[in-house]
Amino acid sequence: MLLLISPDGVDEALDCAKAAEHLDIVDVKKPDEGSLGANFPWVIRAVRDAVPADKPVSATVGDVPYKPGTVAQAALGAVVSGASYIKVGLYGCTTPEQGIEVMRAVVRAVKDHRPDALVVASGYADAHRVGCVNPLALPDIAARAGADAAMLDTAVKDGTRLFDHVPPDACAEFVRRAHASGLLAALAGSVKQADLAVLIRIGTDIVGVRGAVCTGGDRNAGRIQPHLVAAFRAEMERQARECAVDVAAAS
Repeated sequence: MLLLISPDGVDEALDCAKAAEHLDIVDVKKPDEGSLGANFPWVIRAVRDAVPADKPVSATVGDVPYKPGTVAQAALGAVVSGASYIKVGLYGCTTPEQGIEVMRAVVRAVKDHRPDALVVASGYADAHRVGCVNPLALPDIAARAGADAAMLDTAVKDGTRLFDHVPPDACAEFVRRAHASGLLAALAGSVKQADLAVLIRIGTDIVGVRGAVCTGGDRNAGRIQPHLVAAFRAEMERQARECAVDVAAAS
């Protein structure tokens, strides 16, 4: 399982660089513009310059409306600015067909510029609160659009968490559907160390984290701390070892 950390700007990206050995992907977002709020192109470029060259940079393009052309241009801006993972929050899409239309436009815009970039169709575990597509529809949307990954996060950052809205068995089904379509499965949404055992056991490919590695566990007021990133990675590795032992014993 890969660890994706989301700094809110260049200063926090430098903190991520100090903990580079403990993380896999640096994700650029702007939390004050939403769950998957898009940051500025120059911030993406600065973060790309700030972190080691072997660490891929991910960028969100926002909690987007159902406007395929607008979203495609935003996605192109993100990949031109140096991101190699392009995440699209399908906030304004109320049907799978709308989600597919948006994501097909994004895939074409991104892949025409950089074929090896990865496109991530992101949905929301608490979709029922904002009226967007069902979380379990995301793998099919991503696959039919030609994207590379499906992701779940939470739309409303009010202290509720991924498993409060999509319980572990439903998350396992999300991962299963993603893998059956040849996609990566990413999960986020106020994930804590206590959730890692479940995430590893169900086969999650990427876990996205911010609050758990910030001062006081606060994604907004806190700041990413390198020692908290290291601690989170250490717990990931411990849980992975325990899962491997359990699997070996069961076989």
